[in-house]
Amino acid sequence: MALHGDPNQELRLFQTGEHPCGYWPDRQARDLVLDPQDERLATLYPMALSWGFRRSGDLVYRPHCQGCRACVPVRIPVARFAPDRSQRRCLAANADLECRILPAERTEEQFALYQRYLQHRHAKGGMDEHGTHEFDQFLIGSWAHGRFMEIRLPTAQGGRLLAVAVTDVTEQGLSAVYTFFDPDEVKRGLGTFGILQQIAWAQRVGLPHLYLGYWIHGHRKMDYKRRFKPLEHYNGRHWIQTNLMDEALAL
Repeated sequence: MALHGDPNQELRLFQTGEHPCGYWPDRQARDLVLDPQDERLATLYPMALSWGFRRSGDLVYRPHCQGCRACVPVRIPVARFAPDRSQRRCLAANADLECRILPAERTEEQFALYQRYLQHRHAKGGMDEHGTHEFDQFLIGSWAHGRFMEIRLPTAQGGRLLAVAVTDVTEQGLSAVYTFFDPDEVKRGLGTFGILQQIAWAQRVGLPHLYLGYWIHGHRKMDYKRRFKPLEHYNGRHWIQTNLMDEALAL
């Protein structure tokens, strides 16, 4: 299948076979994937984000499941974002933390935190067996312009690592790829805090959007995304401001 965005470019687009859905164990899923062998992927990736695609390792994909439209691409127009009361409480509760943006290069400390997170959140799901190769393949890849945003609690020894937000930097905006955090610090709301810090990052550098991947109707772990407002969703042709509960009724 060919996909035409720029009239001077033809992109090869493949549809995967069915595979177990990563969110609903009783469903089968399939994806549209940009040609993984295309040497232009780093250049094409920002445009693909604007079409509702996402990156996982070196794969740029979009869910394309028969009879299911539960995955909705969403992004935050950061210039118009205003935190709600709960998000302001999250910022206040984590005012003692420090954030720093680093090259996407694995450290032993980051990998140890990643393993603890997976063993707690994805026990016996396959990801909890990830080693260093899988870490690099999934979170860094070979061509992405990624960064690691470390979130630390300052200490006399230089700071304890609490979370890492893996973030891609493009001219379309920042894309929140994956966040992992200390499972013993769940009360801090580090996932929400990480998104708030990514929004602030995009605002500082003048980027228009923070892409959040997919909101998934009816999935408890994805419901937090609709609390960031204003929020836009991709309807297959355009990005429009959205009320995701209204969208859920239309599915």
